[in-house]
Amino acid sequence: MSIIHQKDKRSGITYVYECKSFWDKEKKQSRSKRTLIGKLDEETGNIIPTDGRCKKRSPNYVPSPDDYEMPKTMKGLRDEVKRLLEENTMLKQEIKELKSKKTKKDI
Repeated sequence: MSIIHQKDKRSGITYVYECKSFWDKEKKQSRSKRTLIGKLDEETGNIIPTDGRCKKRSPNYVPSPDDYEMPKTMKGLRDEVKRLLEENTMLKQEIKELKSKKTKKDI
């Protein structure tokens, strides 16, 4: 087991990986498995933990009230679209009522 630093040329960020080597009996070759640990802070030299790309959120993640969770199924998407259309209709009606109240006051 070793620790590897790899710099991304596009972003300039240095990522830190834990590398584990093992023997592949079928191919009769040595193989390695890398696990992302985090990003390297260039100024302090400390490792900042990260989940990486396309990974699930960490168990410590706490969603904020503003976060929106996409429905995972087509039925969930249909229900969400239906809810949004109903909300849109209600808001249009509310705007119409407010406009009519405003015009009544102006008269």
